[in-house]
Amino acid sequence: MKLVRYGAPGKEKPGIVDTDGKIRDLSKIVKDIDADMLVSGGLAKIKKANIKRLKPVSGKPRLGPCIGKVGNFIAIGLNYSDHAAESGMPIPKEPVIFNKAPTCICGPNDDTMMPKDSQKLDWEVELGIVVGKRARYLAREKAKDAIAGYFVGNDVSERSFQIDRSGGQWNKGKGCETFGPIGPWFVTRDEIKDPQNLDMWLDVNGEKRQRGNTKTMIFDCEHIVWYCSQFFVMNPGDIIITGTPPGVGLGMKPSPVFLKVGDVVTLGIQGLGEQRQKVVAGKY
Repeated sequence: MKLVRYGAPGKEKPGIVDTDGKIRDLSKIVKDIDADMLVSGGLAKIKKANIKRLKPVSGKPRLGPCIGKVGNFIAIGLNYSDHAAESGMPIPKEPVIFNKAPTCICGPNDDTMMPKDSQKLDWEVELGIVVGKRARYLAREKAKDAIAGYFVGNDVSERSFQIDRSGGQWNKGKGCETFGPIGPWFVTRDEIKDPQNLDMWLDVNGEKRQRGNTKTMIFDCEHIVWYCSQFFVMNPGDIIITGTPPGVGLGMKPSPVFLKVGDVVTLGIQGLGEQRQKVVAGKY
């Protein structure tokens, strides 16, 4: 199933994409696509529904974040062997974990706002995981059961905040407003046969930037979910983005290239849909 949230910011409604690519309204079945829906067995209710009898959504509404009310936004750094190489960094022996502020979450096609004092705005296409059940000290073989589905994420990053002004950690360069576009869809796990073999891409102004495949991930999705659960509890509706392939602005040769106002970033992952963001001046 491809689940969506559509409508104005803060007023999104739940929907599902039918076999013809049209959005059908799920409001009569679930209130939202969020933690409460997962906990209450909403996925099973949606699966039993006759999608063709649901009201089609007219026009082309804005798509909101594919998961609502996210409690914890977890991110994994340097998780692609080819990206670690372009960054000149050693292969991590264990997953590198940081957090993006949930307040950075936005729709997949919403504008990216240039932060105040930004100098090095960058992009990162990433595979996202939706946590489907409480995950605490999981056994390795139980990690898969805690995954509800997957989505496309762009780990928008401000490198001067992340690196030059880091203070020893990355968070301040990762959680600025609009730095977390997720969606267009929350694709349930059963629809993705092999999350470790998905093509990924990202372009800036129509020019090729990132090309990769999840098969070069150092730590796969199940390992990441298991590993994170050894250090903190994850709840239904929490999300994890799992790292990026090579081609980020910071790694471009002969010198880094960063985003500027007016640039358009497009990206996607096989089976999970596409995103589009325009970089705009910030309002402070």
